[in-house]
Amino acid sequence: MFITFEGIDGVGKSTQLDLLEKYLEAKGHEVVRTLEPGGTDLGQEIRHLLLHRKGEVAPRSEALLYAADRAHHVATLIRPALAAGKVVLSDRYFDSSVAYQGAARELDVAEVRGISLWAVGNLVPDLTVLLDLPANEAMARRSSKGTEPDRLEREQVEFFERARDEYLKMSSEERFLVIDASQSPEQIHQAVLDRLAQMEL
Repeated sequence: MFITFEGIDGVGKSTQLDLLEKYLEAKGHEVVRTLEPGGTDLGQEIRHLLLHRKGEVAPRSEALLYAADRAHHVATLIRPALAAGKVVLSDRYFDSSVAYQGAARELDVAEVRGISLWAVGNLVPDLTVLLDLPANEAMARRSSKGTEPDRLEREQVEFFERARDEYLKMSSEERFLVIDASQSPEQIHQAVLDRLAQMEL
């Protein structure tokens, strides 16, 4: 099973991935946890270019770099793990590109989605957990951590509002589980487990 976690920066994806990874391993599943960008050695180099390089990256270049990372990630890590019967948990996947490089950068959303699907050979997650929070609240959470923001995290609130709006548009797809990220971590985790029980995992 392939499960992805999505949402704008600061909604608590890492916390929920920690909880779900421990739960699944305790149930006897072999779990591969990964992230985008940067889930492979090549991906780490692309991640540095995207998030930590000084200077601007043109929006179309940014979208293509994410797609390149994702194509390699799926081919060398995700598909082999799924073929081996493992559960793959990913912090972000192509929905992030649609929301960020498409809507937030004001590029054509359908084109970004098309490039992303082509890059992954149409591999769609079994479940996408969307942790939803207003952009200003998510930004406040991030700033309270006191960590140095990366290139995307330095964007203005309007950028994240556009990304959030696009996530909510996409969430009408059946594979999505939308959860109010203002709830406690335990409540959010239980909502994920309830959905997985319906999927018989």
